Amino acid sequence: MALPLLLTNGTVCIPSPSSPRVLEGHAILLEQGIIARIAPRGEFDGMAAERIDLSSRIVLPGFINLHTHLYSTFARGLTGIAPSAGFADVLEHLWWRLDRALTPDACYYSALPALLEAIRSGTTTIVDHHSSPHAIEDSLDVIAKAVKETGMRACLCYEVSDRDGMEAAADGIAENAAFLFAYASGPHSLLRGLFGLHASFTLSDRTLSAAVEAGRSEMAGFHIHVAESALDQEQTRALSGLSVVERLSEFGVLGERTIAAHGVHLDDAEMDLLASTGTIVAHNPQSNMNNAVGIADLARLRTHNVLVGLGTDAMTNDMRQELRAGIWAQRFRQQNPSAGFDELVAALWSVNPLAVSRVWGSRIGELSEGSAADLIAVDYVPATPLTDESLLGHLVFGLGSARVDTTIVGGRVLMHGGRLLLDLDEQEVAAKAREAAQDVWRRFASLS
Repeated sequence: MALPLLLTNGTVCIPSPSSPRVLEGHAILLEQGIIARIAPRGEFDGMAAERIDLSSRIVLPGFINLHTHLYSTFARGLTGIAPSAGFADVLEHLWWRLDRALTPDACYYSALPALLEAIRSGTTTIVDHHSSPHAIEDSLDVIAKAVKETGMRACLCYEVSDRDGMEAAADGIAENAAFLFAYASGPHSLLRGLFGLHASFTLSDRTLSAAVEAGRSEMAGFHIHVAESALDQEQTRALSGLSVVERLSEFGVLGERTIAAHGVHLDDAEMDLLASTGTIVAHNPQSNMNNAVGIADLARLRTHNVLVGLGTDAMTNDMRQELRAGIWAQRFRQQNPSAGFDELVAALWSVNPLAVSRVWGSRIGELSEGSAADLIAVDYVPATPLTDESLLGHLVFGLGSARVDTTIVGGRVLMHGGRLLLDLDEQEVAAKAREAAQDVWRRFASLS
């Protein structure tokens, strides 16, 4: 039987927005994939355990990315994209062409390097939203293969849409159902699923109803883009006479295990619906600014008691970048240099753990006894006092460029000393990814 793992000599930092704590001289015992004990290190003297010395490092819960698209890896450096005058053009000129160009091989090799980047940046859980309309069947299993090879924790789904026809919509529903059946529980504890939907404006009543029925049969929550741009609201009202959130509520999409990505263009009634159903909004500030769709009003969402988490929409695999960009975006939006801090800190270290804990049915994203052993250690020797009161300020203003030394998921050490401890050759992965990307780019060009 394997020995438990003891993390020693690091500074244990608990970034709870309501009660942040810095524990000097403590050690963390990991056993059977959970945090078994956090206590003064002297209490572990003489214990039979494998030890990792984390001197000069701070220990944190691993970061969670609440909304991303792994296949977006292959958009890096992509050329031949017509200029976009608005969000509809962004979708038509880039994303809907790119996802149509994906093959099963491309699904795998776009996911794998992104997952390795996540490990290097201290992200231990990702919630992905996949689309490959010409390679739907088994696409989630292909991505799951990459997840298993990296040791990451991931929640996957396929985004159902009518934009590629009824057959593709039906295939997307079947792909979600098959994956949810396979990974609802059991031995694949690091993998879970949600039922993926693209957005209200690309879903007919018929497809939305069929998807919700299938999702309910698997007792799943949903993962859907919600009011990312004004386009979603305009076309949904033209289609149904309802706002986006009202329509989703009527069809039974909302709920505590549902993630509504973006939420930029919401009215007060929609916010109240999201709050009353416990639906979590995944805020993606860098993507929203990049696509010029607006900046979600987090202060107003907070007033309405909407739970807001933080995703990247694949703009980065480093949640520290997204955290900081989100704060600056709120300060610009509200023209208030004191805005945004509380909302973004709560999103990353309170709501994100809540969201994935609901999906897995166990505590994830916390540095506490009984929680999943998903932790990171970061090289950080503070130049100013690190205390309970100053911790959150250090995490936002000091930690941004610090090197992640160690990443642990489910008690397994995926990286230590900045070196990946996986049966994968990063250089080989990158080379094969480039080959797959070239093929995708050729297909992309042919779709213009």
